[in-house]
Amino acid sequence: MADSGSDMGGARRAGADEVPLGRGLSTRLVFLTILFVMLAEVLIFLPSVANFRLQWLEQRLATAAAASAVLMESGPQAPSRSVQNELLRSLGAKAIAVRDGGVSRLLATAEMPPQVDQHVAVAELVPLSAIAEALDTMFSGGDRLMRAYGPVGESDKEYELILSDRPLRAAMLVYAGNVAMLSFVISLITAALVFYTINRIMIRPIRAMTRSMLAFAGAPDDPARIISPSKRTDELGVAERELAAMQGELRRVLGEQKHLADLGLAVSKINHDMRNILASAQLISDRLLEARDPMVQAVAPKLLRALDRAVAYSEGVLAYGRTQEAAPQRRRLRLSALVDDVTGLLGIGPEDVEIRNEVAPDFEIDADAEQLFRVLTNLARNAAQAMAGPRDGAVVNRLTFSADRQGTVARILVADTGPGLPPKARENLFAAFRGSARSGGTGLGLAIAQELARLHGGSLELLDSQGTGTVFAITIPDQPVRIEDARRELRRPA
Repeated sequence: MADSGSDMGGARRAGADEVPLGRGLSTRLVFLTILFVMLAEVLIFLPSVANFRLQWLEQRLATAAAASAVLMESGPQAPSRSVQNELLRSLGAKAIAVRDGGVSRLLATAEMPPQVDQHVAVAELVPLSAIAEALDTMFSGGDRLMRAYGPVGESDKEYELILSDRPLRAAMLVYAGNVAMLSFVISLITAALVFYTINRIMIRPIRAMTRSMLAFAGAPDDPARIISPSKRTDELGVAERELAAMQGELRRVLGEQKHLADLGLAVSKINHDMRNILASAQLISDRLLEARDPMVQAVAPKLLRALDRAVAYSEGVLAYGRTQEAAPQRRRLRLSALVDDVTGLLGIGPEDVEIRNEVAPDFEIDADAEQLFRVLTNLARNAAQAMAGPRDGAVVNRLTFSADRQGTVARILVADTGPGLPPKARENLFAAFRGSARSGGTGLGLAIAQELARLHGGSLELLDSQGTGTVFAITIPDQPVRIEDARRELRRPA
């Protein structure tokens, strides 16, 4: 029931996180494309409407020039009023004049206006001023008189027209409406093409990755929820492959965390009974101390220490499963004696493995005795297991402990003459459940040893692991001296 509820919760979450169409990337892309195309059309429209106004005025001047040629051929006698009115009506003008050789001649006029609002030199317009005048005509014109003048073609004559800007403004508005409609249609077509292209190239893969992430979040332990990357070679293809790798790694880590949680739960269940059994063993071993047999007197203290440490180990494994390793209680230790304790409890004889304690008897280290004992025991047991096998008198099985100091940093070397670690074990050396070099191993030993070394502010590293053996180095710096304690010691009288 709990699993089905979790699945239903994941399904509800996936459904709740679906992005509505109105807020999706596709809709935003369409609107932005239309907006940008319209903006581009506006930038194109400004010079085009200015050019439309200029061409409209040039056409009127060209028509006036043709009519002027007919009027000037009629001689000094002016044409009749009806002819002038018809000509002016066709041009939408109030008056037509021509300037030739510095002499102006009024060819036709309906009535002379009292004033002219705007003068336009058609041949002298520059782009910026043409755009400004065109916008002024569109938004402020319609009831003004303007004087347009300039040469026509290759003629040396200059023609002038006085006309209302109302027809010009009406023509410009029609032109602007046509351009706006055309721009909108172009924007829609462009947006559709861009949307279709980008939707196939980007939006669909992004949606697939989004659905995969939501589905994976609902059931990260299900391998079917991991995205199947495509064969694309672009950025999205890289993102798909990285997402698949990340989901796979996360699934593996979650599996390991579950394994650790199960281990902690299992140890917690047996810990109570284990303590009772060990307590009984301790009571029996205490009575062994009363025996007068020299062999019993020699072995009984080691047995007591082994039982005490067995209790601590069961609690230590439980603490590791809960990532609650205790802080070290550091003291000055004689390392050589601690190494003897470790080798004495390995349970191996000299006929199996030769053990050498090359640590100087006066070598001291600042560490937690129990935690350092656990580190050395894990390394020593791994080494002994690596050298285990059929006995061969010609094979050298040797486990060596040595130590040196550089200033305030102590280094302990644990070396064996075993076959070395396989490549897979070296790749996942300190990873729980993956770093074991033997079949059936959990890899917890090295993981615990590394964590304990780091709690001391030091490190555990593999120096060498070839066919001639394996060497581990434990580096532990001395505990820093607090300046207040040092001052207090210096002030204390001798």
